[in-house]
Amino acid sequence: MNDNEKAKVGFKQKAKQEFVEFVVIAAYLAIFFCALVTYTMLLLKKYDVDNDVLNYSFALINALVIGKVILIGEMLHVGRGYEKRPLYQSILLKSLIFAALVLVFHVLEEFVKRLIKGEPSGTVMHGLHWTDMVARALVIFCAFVPLFGFRELRRVLGEEKLHALLMGRGAVEGAKSPAGK
Repeated sequence: MNDNEKAKVGFKQKAKQEFVEFVVIAAYLAIFFCALVTYTMLLLKKYDVDNDVLNYSFALINALVIGKVILIGEMLHVGRGYEKRPLYQSILLKSLIFAALVLVFHVLEEFVKRLIKGEPSGTVMHGLHWTDMVARALVIFCAFVPLFGFRELRRVLGEEKLHALLMGRGAVEGAKSPAGK
């Protein structure tokens, strides 16, 4: 096999691995966002406020977009500097940084949408509902904590050990119990 063929195989494997990661992230976020939409719809129904079932479509689209934002951020090594800290700090800091990154992408999205509608660029920031943005960032942060928790555990333990812990009977060969037994 020549170098060109090796590069093609390597590229195909990397593309497949990144696609699987994207699907896992997007699926997790889709479940989280759809649960949030269901909760919102049920809450609004109590007050006789009609809500659109299309919100599920928006939740799925948001999950896909945010999943891609996460992969782009990781490709750009966002948050890598915190990997030497204790695990809980790394998880919380990465969740916070990526939530801020998603917030920035959302502001850019609003900016582009308003420019397409013909609004002056100076009015975009005034038209944003900052309380909604902060609430959205808080929800995203809460969704990111378990996501980055698993991703950081996978980074520290390795794919095989994490899989053995999650899918096995709770014991990993060569691992000690927390009590040291």
